[in-house]
Amino acid sequence: MAKAKMKQVVIPKFSSEAEEAAWWDRHRSEIEVEIRRRMREKKPLTLGSLLQGGRPSQPVTLRVPKEDLETARRLAARKGVRYQTYIKMLLREALAKAASKDRVAHAGGASFSKAVAKNGSRPSNSGKHGD
Repeated sequence: MAKAKMKQVVIPKFSSEAEEAAWWDRHRSEIEVEIRRRMREKKPLTLGSLLQGGRPSQPVTLRVPKEDLETARRLAARKGVRYQTYIKMLLREALAKAASKDRVAHAGGASFSKAVAKNGSRPSNSGKHGD
């Protein structure tokens, strides 16, 4: 008999720490089962891979102001994650938000770039034409 395939646990966004703690309590056994299964298969499950959904990543080097790095380290410690993981989470959220805004902007009629292409110049804010 074939094994039933477990559904992938997806970590949602939380509105509070209490909501997050309750979610982890409810899903603890599922995550532990998945961790044991992956350990047997020599494919460890890390928080990063759980958050990332198993997508491959590529190392990058960034120059970050010291103050920003210190803030990221402090906030990451409060959440109980490494600062690199925390920065990746912030980046992923910001990119998703920007992509969503971009989709909305491009779905709603003429965009700024279309207006420039059509008129050959930037649209005027004054409403005056050549005055």
